[in-house]
Amino acid sequence: MKKMSVFFVLLGLLISIVLTGCSFNKESEQTGAKEVTKKESVDLSKVTLRVGQTGWGTIQEALKVAGLEDTPYKVEYSVFQGGNLILEAMTAGHVDFGITSEIPPLFSSLAQNGEHSKVIAIQQSNTLQQELVVAKGSHIKSVADLKGKKVAYVQNTTAHYFLIKMLEDAGLTWNDIKPVQLTTSDGLAALLGGNVDALASYGNAIISAHQKGATTLDSAKDILSGDFQVNALTEAISDPGKHAAIVDLLDRVNQAYKWQRENPEKWAKIVGAETKQPYDQAFQTFKDGEEQRPTRIIPLSDSKTDSQQDIANVFHNAGIINNKIKVTTFWNHEFDQELSKIVNQ
Repeated sequence: MKKMSVFFVLLGLLISIVLTGCSFNKESEQTGAKEVTKKESVDLSKVTLRVGQTGWGTIQEALKVAGLEDTPYKVEYSVFQGGNLILEAMTAGHVDFGITSEIPPLFSSLAQNGEHSKVIAIQQSNTLQQELVVAKGSHIKSVADLKGKKVAYVQNTTAHYFLIKMLEDAGLTWNDIKPVQLTTSDGLAALLGGNVDALASYGNAIISAHQKGATTLDSAKDILSGDFQVNALTEAISDPGKHAAIVDLLDRVNQAYKWQRENPEKWAKIVGAETKQPYDQAFQTFKDGEEQRPTRIIPLSDSKTDSQQDIANVFHNAGIINNKIKVTTFWNHEFDQELSKIVNQ
């Protein structure tokens, strides 16, 4: 009787082990099938990534000259006069990816509650060519002299932010000037035409202004962080194909920046031709920028929120933004691990 009992106990254990093994194998097969299905579903040849750029086609041209433009997915490039316009296009669903300063995402998050676009990475860069300038022959010699004067600026951009900071440092407030909201090109035309007394702008507008004899009233070199933000459409983040394409593109962009550092003369010739400035000036500007802070894309980190949070607080205290903003609400960390592998290669 005891032998029969032992027999049935052992039989029960054997059956339990077999069933457990079958269950484990079945679960493993299902997990494996899911992984295979996930990998197979990402067919990059069917993906179109819509990329927004500012100024001129810097991303597109950098990839081209570095021999990195042959992507397994299609890329459609668009050029905008400011990062704020990139995010407006992104909110409308026309752009999947774009790099802006820290300021446009603040206003974009207010306009669409942070639902349509997210900050997914940081592009470290220099803070040169971000200036407050006056036209040739101007009698204005300091920021304090701008009280009651017309000052053109590009709304919701670095120019908006550093103009506020410059006024504060000079003992003025936003209400002490007559701010004129204009695009980069219109702002430059207004300055050269004598329709405004000063211009807060960046990039090509500042280069062109200096070529026309404008002088620097103040520089934002030590005001700005140099952190630019990589933004992506929320739907693109969740789409496996576009997500993979964005990671690949960021890897290529980082490689293109490395190529620029290794070929400064070639890159300066391209920049000079595109921005209509002398080669020597383009070369020196690139050299100075890379010496100040080499351009590269890195993953998000908690320490990077401090800079943008300070900007948000400045706009709030100046009455530009009515509600307090917590910047982490529109940051997305889904790319952090993938980008860490790229950066550390």
